[in-house]
Amino acid sequence: MNHSPELQAALDAADRAADIARSLYRHNVEVRIKADKSPVTEADVRCELAIREIIETRFPAHGFLGEETGSHHEDAEYLWLVDPIDGTKAFVREYAMFSTQIALMRRGELVLGVSSAPIYGEIAYAERGRGAYLNDKPVSVSNISSIEAAALSSGNMKSLATGPQWARYGAMIAQAGRIRGYGDFLHYHLLAAGKLDAVIETDINILDIAACVAIVTEAGGRCTQLDGAPITLESTSILASNGPMHAPVLAALG
Repeated sequence: MNHSPELQAALDAADRAADIARSLYRHNVEVRIKADKSPVTEADVRCELAIREIIETRFPAHGFLGEETGSHHEDAEYLWLVDPIDGTKAFVREYAMFSTQIALMRRGELVLGVSSAPIYGEIAYAERGRGAYLNDKPVSVSNISSIEAAALSSGNMKSLATGPQWARYGAMIAQAGRIRGYGDFLHYHLLAAGKLDAVIETDINILDIAACVAIVTEAGGRCTQLDGAPITLESTSILASNGPMHAPVLAALG
């Protein structure tokens, strides 16, 4: 397919970041701990700088919000959202569950996403109105509609475990057809491809999920916060589903 200039830029930036990540993976990179107690490595910073250079060169009027280099023009009509290494702990511990997440938001709506996991060997992408793709093949969500038949995946459950929804979550997964915790990029790729039916996460920020929200939505799915509210820059939880599973899961969580 012919890509828009924006999607082509995101794919080119993801490719550049993939080259950097591969060059540093399993090379005993130095790890620093940021003020929020999350780790950061040379790979995180170099990948983001490379992505930012491509985006700012091609779209100088667009805003940019990055995990490592912060923001500029955050009030612009178009805002790029970038997590250069989503899964830094996996990168440091040398297993393949990390990815580069690049999304584009227009006037508060996510219109494009690229989720690139170079060591795992998958890249998913989507653009509003043009379909969702995994490794360049079109994908779409499942049509499963009951918890008893559904395959569910969850991640980052710490805040849910200490809140009033935990007992309801336990009751729901006791009914589920299959429950797993694939985590990070992977369960969103599986959901978009129709191999999972819903994903639940807490303790996240928009940079973790923006690209995957765009991909799942364009694959025919639905994404909200766990209270059913729309995904925004301030979101810290997500229910991503195939669509038919959304209401049953929200009802089960109460």
